[in-house]
Amino acid sequence: MTTATAPRVIRVGHSPDPDDAFMFHALANDKIPTGDLKFVHELQDIETLNRRALKGELEVTAVSIHAYSYLLDRYALLPTGCSMGDQYGPMVVARRPMAVADLPAVKVAVPGTLTTAFLTLKLLYESIGAADKLAFDVVPFDEIIPAVASGKFDAGLIIHEGQLTFQNQGLHLVRDLGVWWQERTGLPLPLGGNVVRKDLGAATMREVSRLIKESIRYALDHRREALDHALQYARDMDVSLADQFVGMYVNDWTLDYGERGRAAIRKLLGEGHRAGIIPNPVELEFVE
Repeated sequence: MTTATAPRVIRVGHSPDPDDAFMFHALANDKIPTGDLKFVHELQDIETLNRRALKGELEVTAVSIHAYSYLLDRYALLPTGCSMGDQYGPMVVARRPMAVADLPAVKVAVPGTLTTAFLTLKLLYESIGAADKLAFDVVPFDEIIPAVASGKFDAGLIIHEGQLTFQNQGLHLVRDLGVWWQERTGLPLPLGGNVVRKDLGAATMREVSRLIKESIRYALDHRREALDHALQYARDMDVSLADQFVGMYVNDWTLDYGERGRAAIRKLLGEGHRAGIIPNPVELEFVE
């Protein structure tokens, strides 16, 4: 009598927001066969996942592209699952109308120092000759809009669905960093990606990559079903707004970065290194 082999557990970290929930719907709800791999999902905010990745805690995790620059020894980038800001991205918002030149005079609530949003904000400050003038506090991403609206901060750096809902709180857009980056470089802003731990071995890394791509394709092919799953994570959004948000960050870019997406990562992390924000040059390593 043969004994069945226990499935290999792959812990997957991702954010509790609609686009990640949409992307991982098929894996989370057993919509596709995964063979001898069992995916266990751990939902946490992106900065917590960035910090956990520094310790190599999860086999697969979503991370900020900025954070990836510190993970090269432990993780490789998966070619699928990226969040790309194509002429949109993280936003600086304020309680009152304000110009970018006014920002060095105020304190900004930010969602974490390893986020791509924070890296891009630092590059924005550098572009106005104020590289050393960024005053900030780290605030959980879903508390930034209320903190700015209540007057605790004059400005906030917002990510996720807050980009579509901040005006409901009477806040004003100072700068869309995705637009700023595209105007500056001609490239989209690579915000987040999925990484896989190298110690799983090449064969498992490739299989994980294949299954995540299949999960994303399933969601795109069964949009309403996956959207219904994602709605439970859609704070302050109805189904049409959630659909718009998911469409911003789960699309053709998400199935594969492509050459332009890869070029965008190299440019962003290269600019971060040139500005002294990222200490070492970054050589990208993808699971191909």
